[in-house]
Amino acid sequence: MKKSGVRGEILLSITAVVWGLSFISQKLGMNHLGPFTFSATRLLLGSAVLVPVFLLLDRVLPDDHDNTNLIPLGILFGTVLFFAISTQQYGLQYTTAGKSAFITALYILFVPLIGRMFKQPIAKLQWIGALIGTVGLYLLSVEPGLTMQFGDLITVVSSLFWSIHILLIDHFAKRLDGVRLSSIQFFVAGALNLIVALFVEDIYGPNILASYGPILFSGVVVVGVAYTFQILGQRTVNPATASLIMSFEAVIAVIAGMVLLRETMDTRELIGCVIMFAAIILSQQGAKHEQIVVSD
Repeated sequence: MKKSGVRGEILLSITAVVWGLSFISQKLGMNHLGPFTFSATRLLLGSAVLVPVFLLLDRVLPDDHDNTNLIPLGILFGTVLFFAISTQQYGLQYTTAGKSAFITALYILFVPLIGRMFKQPIAKLQWIGALIGTVGLYLLSVEPGLTMQFGDLITVVSSLFWSIHILLIDHFAKRLDGVRLSSIQFFVAGALNLIVALFVEDIYGPNILASYGPILFSGVVVVGVAYTFQILGQRTVNPATASLIMSFEAVIAVIAGMVLLRETMDTRELIGCVIMFAAIILSQQGAKHEQIVVSD
């Protein structure tokens, strides 16, 4: 494997760990703030943190990027990111961090299915994985009487937007300045969250100060570092492998939720998690097989 590919996989692995822990900070952040206010503060902070980073990189690294469409693509990515993050954050009010992470990880099944709409091939194992994943989601989220918790349903919608975001990055971001792109998309997503928060939530300075810990972790580490690592990592790793690596955030989130937040799952929900994770692995094995067939 090329060194660039290994480096990309390491960056995505770090991303997965940080993302898994981020569900804890997102949950704690809403002890004092509404979901849109919390998302706005952390995203705008993350955007600001990256400004000195790309200014420093301009001095020490050669510029080999094609940034012709950086602004419009940053606005596009940021708008999709707004819907992905805001629905995930809103849903977290009504579900656990662990369940939210596993449902969010459905993007690994949605990515090939959405890609099929654009004539991308889907292997048989990916179709099987999608079906098995649906069974796992049913056991994890659907209660007796065929009712689904509101938070889980909103998180499914979030997963769809994450899938679109991953596909957009894979298609457009390979030649762009990843740090600048991150800063722009975070600013756009943060501004949109702030606009919504001004209409639907009460914003108080003392409440923001009371949430400084989750905001700093989510803004600097999760937004400023991890999402940038995602863009940089995906430049050298194919989307199927990238989404598989990033899906491990769900396992991290479940463990962290149990240890740090004392969250619990019943036997049915745990079985659903196991089935969903098996479906994720199966789906990505199908994706790798498809890539080998195409390359041959």
